Amino acid sequence: MNNKKIGVSLLVLSVILLIIFVVIIRVLNQEIEALGCFERPGCQTIETSLTIVHFAFGVFGFLFALSFYLFFFSKGDEAIVQRLENDSLRNLEKEKLSILLKGLDEFEKEVITAVREQEGITQNTLRLRVDMSKAKLSQVLGNLEKKGLIKREKERKTFAVYLREKL
Repeated sequence: MNNKKIGVSLLVLSVILLIIFVVIIRVLNQEIEALGCFERPGCQTIETSLTIVHFAFGVFGFLFALSFYLFFFSKGDEAIVQRLENDSLRNLEKEKLSILLKGLDEFEKEVITAVREQEGITQNTLRLRVDMSKAKLSQVLGNLEKKGLIKREKERKTFAVYLREKL
């Protein structure tokens, strides 16, 4: 169940308990006034009942505070969990890239890193970024295409280079 739903349920329960406790205290106070309690046997019973009701008010206060926390501050918990999941995914992607790069030569590593930084980079821009000749870059891109790591799409007079899967 969602923390917000639990918070609302506890809030409703604590309000109902509050109403019950207020009614009980009023009834007990009326009995005290009717008996004119000053060390009579019936007064001890009423005093014990009042002590129980005061304890119940403590329980009510706890339930109210818990429901208030769950209702208003549970979003922070969800945000923390979401951030942890995102961090885990990022670390997994980095590890995956690290393993992939170990199987490539230096030229291929440079190209994959550049394409990863700027998805859809044109072949001309990529050539300037990795400082390779047209022939060498074309050879490296061909090898990476054969390995299924990149794809090239025609874009005007050149090609745009994309990673096949997110790395």
